[in-house]
Amino acid sequence: MPLRIIARLDVKPPYVVKPVHFEGLRKVGTPDELALNYHNQGADELLYIDIVASLYQRGILLDLIKKTANGLLVPFTAGGGVRTIDDFTHLLNNGVDKVIINTYALQQDPSIITRAAEIFGSQAVMVHIVAKKWSGWWECYSDCGRIRSGKDAFEWAMEVERLGAGEILVSSVDQDGRRRGFDTDLIQGIVSRVKIPVIAGSGAGSKEDVKHIIEVAKPDAVAISSLLHYNISSILDLKQYLSDEGIEVVI
Repeated sequence: MPLRIIARLDVKPPYVVKPVHFEGLRKVGTPDELALNYHNQGADELLYIDIVASLYQRGILLDLIKKTANGLLVPFTAGGGVRTIDDFTHLLNNGVDKVIINTYALQQDPSIITRAAEIFGSQAVMVHIVAKKWSGWWECYSDCGRIRSGKDAFEWAMEVERLGAGEILVSSVDQDGRRRGFDTDLIQGIVSRVKIPVIAGSGAGSKEDVKHIIEVAKPDAVAISSLLHYNISSILDLKQYLSDEGIEVVI
């Protein structure tokens, strides 16, 4: 299968923001405008994460998600603050193809992954693993990378696969927003332990960074944000570069 390039929108409503280490938020635009722009550039998927919903303990802002989904002809994943099966239902009824979940499943009730997969299908359930490296291991974090869980990222990845998740997005607290490359060992460690698709996130600062993580860790997709938000590369240019380097992508 060709590698997918996913445009990632971290949202602090009503704006898309670009954090560093999940903090220090900088406004970069509105989600509906950026989503359409990246869609037109050739994104294979769009990813929308309300990064403060769980932190603020508030519900999902469906109107903004529905507005962002309007006009998109590629898969659209959204989440942030997902706590119930009803949240899945509301999102999937408002233009979302896949729902992404982290905090509630990690900190309170992992069985929501199984219940959602049984009702909507595994393909509709994506788990976001946000991890920080300590001495020899990676710990899962929740609430926009602020709250520790005590859970090992590799063990949690295998657990969410058993529970029925269809896909995993991996983000690194250490690398997020720094544009210095991905946490290769973290992503490679998860890819090697699960059979479901894994999306590499956090750290792309150049087209070479994307090429490196693909060749070394072999994820199924790469999620990028800074490259796009700061006009370092367009999706079309990135895909052409990867294709020229022998990596199969959809052009």
